[in-house]
Amino acid sequence: GYHIAEAGANPVSQLAFTLANGFTYVEVYLARGMAIDEFAPNLSFFFSNGMDPEYAVIGRVARRIWATAMRECYGANERSQKLKYHIQTSGRSLHAQEIAFNDIRTTLQALLAMADNCNSLHTNAYDEAITTPTEESVRRALAIQMINAKEFGLLANENPWQGSAFLEWLTDTVEAAVLEEFERISERGGVLGAMETGYQRSRIQEESLHYERLKHSGEFPIVGVNTFLDPTRDANVLEASALTRASKEEKDARLAHVRDFQRRHAGDSDNVGAGLAPAHSGTDASRSLSSRARAAGEGVAISSLPERLPGQTAGDAAPWQIPSVEALARLQATARSGGNVFAELLQAVCSCSLGQITHALYEVGGQYRRSM
Repeated sequence: GYHIAEAGANPVSQLAFTLANGFTYVEVYLARGMAIDEFAPNLSFFFSNGMDPEYAVIGRVARRIWATAMRECYGANERSQKLKYHIQTSGRSLHAQEIAFNDIRTTLQALLAMADNCNSLHTNAYDEAITTPTEESVRRALAIQMINAKEFGLLANENPWQGSAFLEWLTDTVEAAVLEEFERISERGGVLGAMETGYQRSRIQEESLHYERLKHSGEFPIVGVNTFLDPTRDANVLEASALTRASKEEKDARLAHVRDFQRRHAGDSDNVGAGLAPAHSGTDASRSLSSRARAAGEGVAISSLPERLPGQTAGDAAPWQIPSVEALARLQATARSGGNVFAELLQAVCSCSLGQITHALYEVGGQYRRSM
């Protein structure tokens, strides 16, 4: 859900799209023969938070809808009916102008999340609008959580807003809006059918544009950005600050790691077009031995490489022994056949870069392009 909100969705759309995606996963697992109570307790959700009043009830609405569906539609047990979710305060609400004000926004968002009984919480650093957070800004972000939890007495109550007439009305209103969105998605063939028409993407883009219009017109007031501006400073000129950069030692270590990776797989290109032999064949066995020897000669700690993954037998090659060309081909074949892509990803990352994996999957499923 978080990336949906950060892309521009309003609170209702974020919640509706996220829960709809969750129910789609449930249907897929059930279609594969799994029982609901085998996997449902392991599912969890990730929501953004913000300043809108709907965020005060996003958790209770999600839990109400999830519990009802699990109980009445799937016959799930009590544990499966309990929705778990993580909250991260809104990165989109942080602004480069008057960045010190961002901590105030984050504090209020954290208060909403904690009063709504989130399972876990991440508070953003105030300077994320302009740079990678510093140690000082991260400590301040953590202090927001600690002060709320340890010093703010209201949160000593498990559910401090229970019974509020406004909160109860807001909960019912947001739930009704989410269920209406479910209907619109269902009319388009469910989550996957709606995706084919670009429905969710279009809604997110429309809501993002609406927010930007309100912000630039001043109808949506943002203190220090479009209202209550400091007359002594130019709002378009950012305050001077030290940008966070990696140290020379960190850069050197990363470059050394990349060079080691490239050396270990320098011979993989020789296998292109030569056909893909089974992982346990003699040719692969000899290639594995040479790969292991080459890695040892380069100072790579062989003991740190996994011998095999869960579910593999003694006859299977270790993940690091599978050349990148073969690993990518297996990943693509699994993706095309609807198999367990995650299991193949665990194999592929032992010999392939993120770029190689990403482009291999582009060839199967295409690449995202923003609709205009």
